[in-house]
Amino acid sequence: MSERIIVDPITRIEGHLRIEAEIENGKIKDAFSSGTMVRGIEQIVRDRDPRDVWAFVGRVCGVCTSTHSLCSVRAVENAFHITIPANAEMVRNIMACVLYMHDHVVHFYHLHALDWVDVVSSLKADPAATALAAQKLSAWPKSSEGYFMEIQNRIKKFVESGQLGIFANGYWGHPAYKLTPEQNLVAVAHYLEALEWQKEIVKVQAVFGGKNPHPNYVVGGMPGAVNLNEANAINAERLAFVKKLLTDAHVFINQVYIPDLLMIAGVYKDEWGKIGGGVHNYLAYGDFPTKGYGVIEGYKMPRGIILDRDLTKVHPVDADSPDEIKEYIYHSWYKYKEGDRTGLHPYAGETELNYTGPKPPYQKLNTNDKYSWVKTPRWKEKPMEVGPLARLLVAYAAGAEPQKSLIDKTLKDLDLPPEALFSTLGRTAARGLETKLAADWALEFYDTLVNNLGSDTRMVNHELWDEDKWPEQAKGVGLTEAPRGALAHFAVIENKRVKNYQLIVPTTWNASPRDEKGNLSAYESSLIGTPVHDPKLPLEILRTIHSFDPCLACAVHLYDEKGNYIHQITE
Repeated sequence: MSERIIVDPITRIEGHLRIEAEIENGKIKDAFSSGTMVRGIEQIVRDRDPRDVWAFVGRVCGVCTSTHSLCSVRAVENAFHITIPANAEMVRNIMACVLYMHDHVVHFYHLHALDWVDVVSSLKADPAATALAAQKLSAWPKSSEGYFMEIQNRIKKFVESGQLGIFANGYWGHPAYKLTPEQNLVAVAHYLEALEWQKEIVKVQAVFGGKNPHPNYVVGGMPGAVNLNEANAINAERLAFVKKLLTDAHVFINQVYIPDLLMIAGVYKDEWGKIGGGVHNYLAYGDFPTKGYGVIEGYKMPRGIILDRDLTKVHPVDADSPDEIKEYIYHSWYKYKEGDRTGLHPYAGETELNYTGPKPPYQKLNTNDKYSWVKTPRWKEKPMEVGPLARLLVAYAAGAEPQKSLIDKTLKDLDLPPEALFSTLGRTAARGLETKLAADWALEFYDTLVNNLGSDTRMVNHELWDEDKWPEQAKGVGLTEAPRGALAHFAVIENKRVKNYQLIVPTTWNASPRDEKGNLSAYESSLIGTPVHDPKLPLEILRTIHSFDPCLACAVHLYDEKGNYIHQITE
């Protein structure tokens, strides 16, 4: 006998995502992913100056702040064949690394760790034993008995007051939690530390982009002028401050995040290194150019596709080709002029709403019909997973260093085969390993920038500002690797204005509903076969979906015809 359970919302911060799962004999037999917010940013930027679009699309999300702006300026630069100065490329790379570090750490501790860590169990921990365990993990200087006793007392006050605050509504005591009380106390302490740390690293964005969130960009480079001796410019003092922030982040990631990740992985590897893999295909556009954007041979992160988990070959991807990437709406609340069975390349993409679903609140989705505001992208008709795991798999298959050596060492340390990468645990571990790489690369990019500034301080190529030289028609695609995966912005420009603009964001790839042929996308397929101990406490579903770091914030709220807010969260 099967039972359908509903988790809505399943995201902790970023947008509204509903998961409906059919459970039979204690395992998930089928699953449906529904984005319950409607996207509208594509319509907002039509008929605008293409040089201004970055400021609008940057507001898609305040969590993955800056990545949409970066993607947008790249799309316009691609359309007009603009090359930016080397200094601007390094600044963009540093800002992207900072976003990775901030976003991945926040995800691990504040959005995902509590799927593995039992906060209440930490009250039973022995602070002295906790300190010894933490000291074995790393040389982090705060790992003392007194420190962990203080943290434990803070948690006790939460519990005794009856107000758990940030730790409320957890499945504490669930039998799927496996960490010892001492391991739980280590993780909770670092959860609180990460809250403080994340406030500091984002200051790099403010130095180079003027503010955070939503730092400033400019088509043709970066807006911040560099003058090492000028108080109102990016000067020597501010660059030194950036170096300190990057260095501190490097220490935190290597002495706190990575040891915690390996601690948790070591406990859960036997079960969660085998389930949650989902689709067998992986897509990465690549990023962090060192020889100029578009010269993919110089990318720190390689571009390519893995098919059927075959790590012996990397397939090329061409986002410009109308025969490769298409978006479908067979199960999505949109309509195309040529019908719901049509697939459109984003240059010809349409964003016309067609809500045919039930009026909230409702019990179940009609999954035979349209059931999501997320479209269904496909590469040559194949579903893809995007994100840190996809990036590391493409790099591993390509033999890229240092990725391959880092993955091999981690697998050896955990005594796991390469097949364990295709799992919920593999996805979570990939995000941490990538953060370690970003921390290294950020310092490398910083050194390159400082060396360049000795002979060249240019930050902007002003060529595009002469509108008389613009062609009547142009189109371009901006590709980047957002923390959550492959991100593409497609711009069609006519008569100096945006005629069409489409975004395919990472969660569109991962969270999309199945296609007309019944092929499941990443979220839905990753849940198949997952054991669920208690359908009323579906912790296992959270673990796998949260391992993708879902983000549906590239949307606006849904209103009825009278303007009333109608979205309802089901407890």
